[in-house]
Amino acid sequence: MIRYAKPATLDEALALLGETSWRVLAGGTDFYPAQGTRPLRENILDINGIGMLRGVVEHETHWSIGARTTWTDIIGRSLPPAFDAMKQAAREIGSAQIQNVASVAGNLCNASPAADGVPALLVLDPEVELRSAQATRQVPLADFILGNRRTARRPDELVTAIRVPRTSASGTSAFVKLGARRYLVISIAMAAVRLVIEDDIIRHAAIAVGACSAVATRLPDVEHALVGRTLHDPLADIVKAAAMPQLAPIDDVRGSAAYRLDAAREIAARAVQATACSPSRAEVAA
Repeated sequence: MIRYAKPATLDEALALLGETSWRVLAGGTDFYPAQGTRPLRENILDINGIGMLRGVVEHETHWSIGARTTWTDIIGRSLPPAFDAMKQAAREIGSAQIQNVASVAGNLCNASPAADGVPALLVLDPEVELRSAQATRQVPLADFILGNRRTARRPDELVTAIRVPRTSASGTSAFVKLGARRYLVISIAMAAVRLVIEDDIIRHAAIAVGACSAVATRLPDVEHALVGRTLHDPLADIVKAAAMPQLAPIDDVRGSAAYRLDAAREIAARAVQATACSPSRAEVAA
């Protein structure tokens, strides 16, 4: 018999996860369309009754984004400019109705190569907090998503938060997405950039690209090429000329592999330029 449970506390949810296999339901914006009219074949653990899993909290050492935090929550929350890319990505995730219910952790656990939220989070060097009834562990986001629809979450674990170190909440950031139209479309390619700029010199660079490999990925060669450069240098040309061996795009109905690779270079360059010219940078410098 298929079971449905909606626990009111985290402890209750973790106890249930330790008993048997469950499909965890948060926003459901991917689950319901994929399910369609077919009968349920999995036990459903609905975590929407667990209030402590929603919200963004600033701690002494890190920012904590609760697993049930929605993209609308992110858009409306006052956050440092380093989170600008995340806010911009949030506005690109489906419609306003979807943003109102889709969760940040759900975007990660769905593990789609074209998930808009992943590159914007990757540039913040976050850890994914996983809890079971026995233990809590943190896994770097870069190690959490293992492939298309695969993550490092164990069957008895629940993603409870995404932790962003305070050291990564510095600088400014930007997100650029390429799709067949402006909204309500799966990405052809996307890029997020975070730069720490002091005295017009790039001291730190974090760049991530999605939809161009099985897992969204950072581009360390591009990051290295930018560090030490000034805002007077041809940053777009530097980005386009740098090696990007991490990218391995595929051909599909949204674009060819060659087109995606060219697009990734272009939008990464645009994201760098947008970050360098961001009004938020002036606020940080002040």
